[in-house]
Order: sequence, then C-alpha cells, then structure tokens
Amino acid sequence: MAKETPDGQEKTEQPTERKLSKAREEGNAPKSMEVNSLAIFFFGIVIVFILREYISRSIADLTIYIFSSLDKLTLNVNLLQYFAIGGALFYIKVLAPFMIILVVVALAVGFGQVGIQLSPKALMPKFSKMNPLEGFKNKFFSKEPIIETIKNIIKVAIIGLVSYWLLSSVVLDAVNLIQFSVSDIVDYMSRHTISFLWKVSLIYAVLAAADFAYQKFKFKEDMKMTKKEVKDEFKDVEGDPTVKSRIKSKQMEMAMKRMMAEVPKADVVITNPTHYAVALKYEPEKHGAPVVVAKGADRVAQKIKEIAKENDVPLHEDVFLARALYSSCEVGDEIPEKLYRVVAEVLAYVYRLKDKKKKTIV
Repeated sequence: MAKETPDGQEKTEQPTERKLSKAREEGNAPKSMEVNSLAIFFFGIVIVFILREYISRSIADLTIYIFSSLDKLTLNVNLLQYFAIGGALFYIKVLAPFMIILVVVALAVGFGQVGIQLSPKALMPKFSKMNPLEGFKNKFFSKEPIIETIKNIIKVAIIGLVSYWLLSSVVLDAVNLIQFSVSDIVDYMSRHTISFLWKVSLIYAVLAAADFAYQKFKFKEDMKMTKKEVKDEFKDVEGDPTVKSRIKSKQMEMAMKRMMAEVPKADVVITNPTHYAVALKYEPEKHGAPVVVAKGADRVAQKIKEIAKENDVPLHEDVFLARALYSSCEVGDEIPEKLYRVVAEVLAYVYRLKDKKKKTIV
C-alpha cells in the first residue's frame, strides 16, 4: 500500500531527479549501518589474523611480566600509577594500528554506499530536532524505532544462537588449558577466537546484505511523491503553465499590435479574398525585395483588410499569391525569388493607381 502524507494524499509517483539531488544535498541517502559494522568487523578480523603473533606475544609478555613479579612487589599508590600508565601505553601500542585502519575502513564504506557528497546542510544544526517533545514522539510513537528494535532483536538472536553453537565445544575443551603455558593458552585463545569471528562474520554478511536491500527499498518508498508534489515541482522548474500561458498570450497580443501598426505603412495588401491577407512594403534603399510587414488568416486577415481600408492601402485580390506568400513567409521576411515577377506586376499596378489618383487630385 502506498504511503500517505498528513493531508491524506498517497505517494504513488517515483521521485524526480531534483528531489533525489536535494535529498543528497541534505545528507539523506540510502545507507545501512549494518554494512558499516560488517566492514569494521571483517577488517578487524583480518588485522587480528595478520597481527595475531604480534598481539599474542605482546599480551603473553605483559601477562608473564605482571604475574611473575607479584610476590616481589610492595603495593602502593606509585606502583598502581606505574602499572596503569604502562598498561595504557601497552594497549595504545597494540591497538593503534587497529583503530587507524578501522577508521579508514569506516569512512571508505560510508563513501562507497552513498558516494562522495559534500552536504553542508547536513552539518547545520536543526533546532526542530532539539525539541524534547518531538524527540519523544519520534522515539516511541513512530514506526521506525519499532522496526529497528525488531531488526536488532532478530540480529542478536541469530548471532547469539550461532555463537552458542560454535563456542559450546570450545568452552568444554578450555578445561584442559590449565596444564598449558601462558603462551600456549594465549595461542589457543587467539586461534579459536579468529576462527569463531570468521564464521560469525559470514552470518553477519547475510544480515548486512538483507539490511542494505531493506534500506534501499525504504529510501525509495520514502522518496516517493504525490501527484501534487510532482505537479508543484514541475511548476517550480518549468514555470507555472497558467503564468506561461498568460505571458505567451500577452507576447502574442503585443506582437499583433506591432504588426497591425505596420499595415498603414504597407504598399499593398494581397488577399484571397476572405481567408488570407498579406501586407507588403517595398523599400529599395533598405531591402532587395518587398518585405512582409503583416499577415493573418480568417479574423486576423479581416482586421488587416479593415485597417488597410481605413488608411487607403490598396487591396489586391489574388488567391494563389495570397496563399503562397502566407505559407512561405513570416513577418519581416523578404518574399521568395520565385514570386518576384508576380509581386512586381502587382506593385507596378498599385503604383500606377497611386499616380493616377495624385494627378486626379491635382
């Protein structure tokens, strides 16, 4: 069943690239902590396996040193401080390579899951998360903590059962360790510990793979959008269709006014006679051929003819020429060469009419 938003709308649409990109900028990406834990666990075992002799020998030497001198030591504050500092330095020396490598592994696995993405927004403090009431609500009254709790119970139960099965025989054999030297005991413990950890890591790998698949699925479901969200995002990116339509309508209206303003300056308007009207103007000093200054079909054509009559611009009826000019020219274009002769005859006729009219007036 599709998720619902607080206003009752279902999230049925796949997330857009813009929403996924925005989520990454905010540090929100599918990531499984189990994969991180598995990587740290696995590489920890590898490091222990590689350094097992060094670690075993260091622990054995420290153990022998402490227990072999217990009967000769006088207990006091200075001695305790000495052993505390020595022990701390010992563990730093032994565990330092361990910890450095594991930190690098943790960072590498994190980048491997989500890629290298600088997310300043994710580092910014969110005061809404500091609200104790909101935190209490999210902790105890949301679905996510319940799912995480169930996952952890299942994980602990599986690993616990497998661990019990693997260690039961090892614990029984450990009874015989009393007759071994300290070095042999440490060696026995390290061998069986590594063997145990290898086997547990395989179980953990299965759990981590399952959790990674779940996190990918959950992220995809969480990122789904309602139809309204998709529509709103499209408006943000492409612009509101209503506003765009109004702008386009206004632009066409302004272009129409500019075009109609050129009709009175035309030399002639070619008509067919009802469907098309094309106004032409010829200025030899500017253009090599007559230019279309206005054109239109149906109601626009009627308007062009009306303005032409009001301004004494000659109308010439020619069905073929009107259609040819309308289909082959845009406003501002020179007429095509194939129509030169026909248009020249029309203009010559128009100019003769104008000359006659002038002589008559005179």
